[in-house]
Amino acid sequence: MNNFKIVRAVAVLAALGFGVWCSSANAADTPEALAGTKTVTSEEAQKLQSAGAVVVDTRVASEYSDGHIKGAISIPYREKSDKVENFDASQDEFAVNKLPADKNAPIVMYCNGPSCWKSYKAAVLAVKAGYKNINRLREGFPAWQAKKLPTE
Repeated sequence: MNNFKIVRAVAVLAALGFGVWCSSANAADTPEALAGTKTVTSEEAQKLQSAGAVVVDTRVASEYSDGHIKGAISIPYREKSDKVENFDASQDEFAVNKLPADKNAPIVMYCNGPSCWKSYKAAVLAVKAGYKNINRLREGFPAWQAKKLPTE
């Protein structure tokens, strides 16, 4: 019976250790700032949209179909690279050519919040492509919904 308790304790500790190891393997939140872009709040994004900014939902098509910022266009970021600042964009897919032709046009990009890297990575690629007015709604669609801003 005593050996059983020891084995059980070791199993529990191993499981806890494994859980800690797994959680540390989860990606960190996206950086708050990104050179060449502006991080905006939901309210700021709404004002930009009202003034003519194009709002880009970088989430997968099924998430866009389930609900999105009213008037947003879907340009999914297909992500295979690591969720890190120096990600390898060659592993991913993003149709930068679907962004407005005017590289000075205001654009707001979003996905599912700080832990979602799709809008961050899309913004990086847009800046590299020469876009000058990229705004990132880092808090993402969940915050937009929580503030009861227009969705469709």
